[in-house]
Amino acid sequence: MRLSTVILPVRPWHDGGRDQWLRAEQLGFHAAYTYDHLSWRTFRDGPWYGAVPTLTAAAAATERLRLGTLVTSPNFRHPVTLAKELISLDDISGGRITLGIGAGGVGFDATALGQEVWTPRERADRFAEFVPLLDRLLTEEAVTHEGTFYSAVEARNIPGSVQRPRLPFAVAATGPRGLRLAAAHGQAWVTTGDPKLFETGTPEQSIEALRGQMDKLSKACADIGRDEGELEKILLTGFTPDRGRPLESLDAFVDFAGRHRALGFDEIVIHAPIPDSVFAADQAVFEQIATEALGQLRR
Repeated sequence: MRLSTVILPVRPWHDGGRDQWLRAEQLGFHAAYTYDHLSWRTFRDGPWYGAVPTLTAAAAATERLRLGTLVTSPNFRHPVTLAKELISLDDISGGRITLGIGAGGVGFDATALGQEVWTPRERADRFAEFVPLLDRLLTEEAVTHEGTFYSAVEARNIPGSVQRPRLPFAVAATGPRGLRLAAAHGQAWVTTGDPKLFETGTPEQSIEALRGQMDKLSKACADIGRDEGELEKILLTGFTPDRGRPLESLDAFVDFAGRHRALGFDEIVIHAPIPDSVFAADQAVFEQIATEALGQLRR
């Protein structure tokens, strides 16, 4: 199992932001991700910086740490411009970028460009067009495409990604159409659990829901003849009924991680603490988990 972190882009780069990414590398995390939003929930009225510039700076400041989004969505992105930014990030980082990508939701990003909130059906339709086109843009030298939602005319991305045939996609999905995209285009699958259980569910119910998602992913892979074992399974924590309890102590996290490793997860992602927020946690405990948890899980 691998352990990674999410660093929300809320700190100015020269006032604590850079230090967080360097510390993540020092602590030995497999990867450090950030959210790709224009703003997010309770952070809407405070500082929030762009994901791509933040990752660019992090790529220049670090040497070994994998970097990426968790997740990008079509809410305010276009495949043509995103592809150009991704190959640039992959170059600057020396091939350390993972694209976490999902269908998006109904938050602030959904209306920031003046559009109406897309229905769940339209989000799924857009995602189903967005991912395959982005895949082509990152693997072909010139792409022309005329779709329902997105078009490209002789879009060029030379020389392509440092990682071949392209940088990896970690596709966030729980529904059948998204899971089919993960099976067809993903190198990893991402989940946050079942959102219906967040408020009133139990950890045991969450485990069963995640097992059900795994079964559906296996079926989506089997339907196209893909070995489900080729897909990494990533759990972004903080959105299951456990909430912040796994970060209360090293023992609590090891218990949480062990139960989810038994389900088949390869990577668990924890949020870097942000005081006075939904991601408040003890920094010392967070760092102890980063340095000691995997050793305990291997015993």
